[in-house]
Amino acid sequence: MEQQTSIRTNLQLGIYKVIDPFVKVLIKLGLTPNAVTSIGFVLNIGVAAIFIIGGEEGNRGDLSYIGWAGGLILFAGLFDMLDGQVARLGNMKSTFGALYDSVLDRYSELIMFFGICYYLVAQHYFLSSIFAFIALIGSMMVSYVRARAEGLGIECKGGLMQRPERVVTIGLFAIICGVSSQYIGGNYKLYVPGIKYHVFETMSIFTIPITLLAVLTNITAFNRLRDAKKALSLKKKITSPIDEIIYYIFIYCFLLLFTRKQKRR
Repeated sequence: MEQQTSIRTNLQLGIYKVIDPFVKVLIKLGLTPNAVTSIGFVLNIGVAAIFIIGGEEGNRGDLSYIGWAGGLILFAGLFDMLDGQVARLGNMKSTFGALYDSVLDRYSELIMFFGICYYLVAQHYFLSSIFAFIALIGSMMVSYVRARAEGLGIECKGGLMQRPERVVTIGLFAIICGVSSQYIGGNYKLYVPGIKYHVFETMSIFTIPITLLAVLTNITAFNRLRDAKKALSLKKKITSPIDEIIYYIFIYCFLLLFTRKQKRR
């Protein structure tokens, strides 16, 4: 777990070094962290719009909409990183800003998954739409468990599928799916002798990672819940003796004061 965190932190620091010049430009333009967060949110509405249009106007073999949506997912995800850096480098941190960022991140993810589910249902990928919905549940629970644990005074940041990983996974494989359809065809299917149904199709490039997300996000949520339980149990063991000592000191002082008053009488 610690090694995972270290790798993730080092990667994050490397990305920050790349985007910091752009962040400084945004600060000079007068953009606030909340404005950057809002731009990311609007872009995610655009992602959902592309999926919905693709579901309504595209045909089952036309996966170009998925590719374009994937590109916009990654671009919108960039603003999710930029807002925090604008706040840090521009010395514009605020408690409300942190809350605003967290709330709009949840809305952004909900809207993105809504678009994905709509597209999959419209194009008759019903099983994949169910996995997309389960991935949505897992994504929300990963964030909720962390927020609830931190509300109880417990740090809870571990796990594989945090928001950046989810955004990169969906966006990257959506682009690969869209590009691949231009070379192997959107209706390509792979059959194995002896098996009645195809085992792979072009759309699988997008739906298999979503299925993995459905599993891994919920595993991450449960792992966070388990870690929070351990931390709370440890915290209780540490604080309980201290609480008892404070209680007995209070009782002793009260009795001492009461005894002195009785003697004076």
